[in-house]
Amino acid sequence: MAKIISFLTLTLFALDIQAQDPKQVVQNSLDLLNGKSNQGAMEMTLVRPKYTRSISMNSWSLGNAYFLIYITAPARDKGQVFLKRENDMWNWMPNINRMIKIPPSMMAQNWMGSDFTNDDLVKMNSLVDDYDHSLIGEEDIEGYPCYIIEMIPKPQAAVVWGKLVLWIAREEYYQLKAEYYDEDFELVNRMEASEVKQFDDRKLPAKLVMTPINKPGHQTIMNYQSIDFNVGLEESFFSQQNMRRVK
Repeated sequence: MAKIISFLTLTLFALDIQAQDPKQVVQNSLDLLNGKSNQGAMEMTLVRPKYTRSISMNSWSLGNAYFLIYITAPARDKGQVFLKRENDMWNWMPNINRMIKIPPSMMAQNWMGSDFTNDDLVKMNSLVDDYDHSLIGEEDIEGYPCYIIEMIPKPQAAVVWGKLVLWIAREEYYQLKAEYYDEDFELVNRMEASEVKQFDDRKLPAKLVMTPINKPGHQTIMNYQSIDFNVGLEESFFSQQNMRRVK
């Protein structure tokens, strides 16, 4: 009897896995995170063996393709603006009155000295378009049953990572964990999300921790302080001209 129950359990698990569309699960998680548009405030803390530094910012997004960040603190960085339009990214630096287009060769570099890369910001929409998705298992994280989704880049995709693995809550679609692998499938970074809170009309993890695997004592902690969804934003807001005016 025990063998029959075990067999039935495995069979039901396999059928459940086959019934899910992993690409749609990833899309649902992005829709939850971004909404049609949003406006928020957050604080990013860089933890290093010899120091800790915090950066505050305001952000705006439209779908998965348009994103703008205005740095509000510290004073030395205040006024910097980062713009994403589709797969392109720019940086406005008011202290030198210069607009810089971030080239593909710099997409793997760390953003603002953090453990997030430029690619992590710009490629949000490519999580759906540039990868082949497979459901490879399930695991509970902080009490949430999660799908484990493996993502392998398509042959011609211009992405940094050789593989991504996401843990997405089955019911809520929270992205609770992510692992980033290089081209040799060696684990490079691990992101973990926690502290689910109410933001406007939905609940989301309020804390993200990015940890580089081979850098002891290094972490980047992102704390979301406020997010308003489905705000009135147009594509024209996400322009190089507006980078010089936004506050």
